[in-house]
Amino acid sequence: MQKIFYMKSKRTLYILALGIFGIGTTEFGVIGILPQLAHAFNVSIEKAGWLLSGFALAVAISGPFMMMLLSSFKRKGLMAFVLGIFALSNLLSIIAPNFGFLLAARILPAFFHPVYWAVALSSAANIVSEKEAPKAVSIVFGGFTIASILGIPIATLMADVFNWQSSFILYAAINIISFVGILLFLPDIPMPDKKKRNSNLSIFKSKILWINLFVACFIVAAMYATYGYMADYLGKVNKMNGKEISVLLFIFGVTGIFGNQLAGKFLSKNIYTTTLLFILSLVLVHILLYNLGTQFISIAVMMGVWGLVHSGGFLISNINVTSSAPESREFINSVFTSCGNIAVTLGTGIGGFWITHFGIHQIVWSSILCLLISFLILILKKVQMVKSQRI
Repeated sequence: MQKIFYMKSKRTLYILALGIFGIGTTEFGVIGILPQLAHAFNVSIEKAGWLLSGFALAVAISGPFMMMLLSSFKRKGLMAFVLGIFALSNLLSIIAPNFGFLLAARILPAFFHPVYWAVALSSAANIVSEKEAPKAVSIVFGGFTIASILGIPIATLMADVFNWQSSFILYAAINIISFVGILLFLPDIPMPDKKKRNSNLSIFKSKILWINLFVACFIVAAMYATYGYMADYLGKVNKMNGKEISVLLFIFGVTGIFGNQLAGKFLSKNIYTTTLLFILSLVLVHILLYNLGTQFISIAVMMGVWGLVHSGGFLISNINVTSSAPESREFINSVFTSCGNIAVTLGTGIGGFWITHFGIHQIVWSSILCLLISFLILILKKVQMVKSQRI
């Protein structure tokens, strides 16, 4: 009986991950086709970048509010609805007559993005024991990792071989498949207790929650400060050509799958220690990256190590934040989604500032600075935890 329950739980986790895969591909897949879109709509690459940053900004703003607004709807139907909106958005993008229409079509699903993430991640944690929750959440997060490895490069390839519209056809197809998968195979998800839903805002009184949000924000910002400009760094600093960069990005992504799983296992044992080790490991990775030369083999090994460490950052940040309010998993996951998107915007902004003022080679120090800030906040968290235990 226990084995049957385990198998059903695993199937549910993979269905939820499929939806995350569709959403992640839609959000970040546009990165690979920005030049084609800028050319097609006769706009600058900076303006085309709003297709990504505008999406992230909408997610950051809408997160907790959309979850509160839609909290009374059945969870299975709600997730299917969100995936349907994503599919519709991509279909509208295909027929966009101008850039303004395309931007509006892109931003439309962003407002619903936090709802799926919040419900999917909280459901993953709720169907297993408290101890196994990080592993379960890591499986769902795996959908996002795979979107980075497969969804984005394939969409970019399709745009090169056919046209930019074919990329949006792919995004729409993935979301439609996810939509059908949710409807046919996902079991009904119990509604959270109404009293808990009504007391969501009270969680903001927790000092530990705010500390964890700042830790998460600076960790994710550190990740994206350098990662957001990875291709440019590899080309200008390490002198890699286009084909070599593609291979290196693939290596980074593949090791990332294992890194995500590894982070889940470590988190199941000790959240604080895992977070501390992650910060120190990522600092070391960036220092080694700074001192790399132009040899492809050494860079490939380094990219593999970087991907292994880097990929666990989102999961580690999520578990830190959600562990602050386990009684309000859905709401706190929507808060984390907003925090994560703000952090991505902050990190890429810091990275861009660093490149402008210090040069592309020095960008790793912007990540290290953010990591040191997160380390100091983590120490503050430990002090706060000790005080709470004494009381």
